[in-house]
Amino acid sequence: MPELTYLEAIAQTLRQEMERDERVFLIGQDIGAYGGAFKVTNGLQEAFGEWRVIDAPLSETAIVGGCTGAALMGMRPIAEMQFADFVSCGWDQIVTVAAKQHWRAGTPIPIVIRLPSGGGFAGGPFHSQNPESSFAHIPGLKLVCPATPSDAKGLLTSAIDDPNPVLFFEHKHLYRRVRGEVAESRFTVPIGTARIEREGNDATLVTWGAMLHLAVEAADALVEDGASIEIVDLRSILPWDRDAVLASVEKTSRLLVVHEDTRTAGFGAEILATVAAELFEHLDAPPRRLTAPDCPVPFAPSLERRFLPQVEDLVTALRELLAY
Repeated sequence: MPELTYLEAIAQTLRQEMERDERVFLIGQDIGAYGGAFKVTNGLQEAFGEWRVIDAPLSETAIVGGCTGAALMGMRPIAEMQFADFVSCGWDQIVTVAAKQHWRAGTPIPIVIRLPSGGGFAGGPFHSQNPESSFAHIPGLKLVCPATPSDAKGLLTSAIDDPNPVLFFEHKHLYRRVRGEVAESRFTVPIGTARIEREGNDATLVTWGAMLHLAVEAADALVEDGASIEIVDLRSILPWDRDAVLASVEKTSRLLVVHEDTRTAGFGAEILATVAAELFEHLDAPPRRLTAPDCPVPFAPSLERRFLPQVEDLVTALRELLAY
């Protein structure tokens, strides 16, 4: 299998799905002539034309509203928010209209909203957010957060196939930094199914997106302590794989959840609450979270590093969990 970057895997999927299904079209700011802010859609307008790769005006509300209408008419639109932060401008169309249309009229809304998210490049508070927890409370939506090129392709394919609105969080820091083998042929990864990145017996570490790669580094460091850490890559947080998490924690009796989003009401809290309610008698230590603090993402690189969880933070948190 060829090796692709995370960005290349997403670009390949978009091209393949547009070739396979004429109902699939792209819309977003600067995605056509410019090729997208991160060049994910580079060359697609030349290949498919201006009516299937649409340069939209600066209005996320119009983009999402147009996609919802197109989906009602049988199309399969893929919208790009230039940065995930800007999705707040389309909140009403996503939450009030698209997410509820199935309950309102029984009609499918097969739209995908691509959300370049996350920090690590000194983008500051307006270009570095991880707003997944804001949408995880909304019935009718699905949220996926791939960490690897292969999962990026498989989950994006599943999102395009899905009859429900899917928010596809693609971490900007991974675009050109992560490579992996990706099958050239079409394949899907089921939304809502976690993946065991590494098996272990002493503690469970649950994470998703860019934090997976830090989790692997931290688990490697703990090998020197004689500790065996099981890593669960959640991959999707709505729906999330409760069974996989509960089975892992029942085995290890300890849980650490790591996410890049801020702490209060972050999705890690839902995981901890579920584990505490379902497995209280199996726990050898209180479940813990490691997250960003409750403040906007700083501009300064030195402050952003303090804001984002680092490998050394994971190692410290795991050692404290194991020592309890």
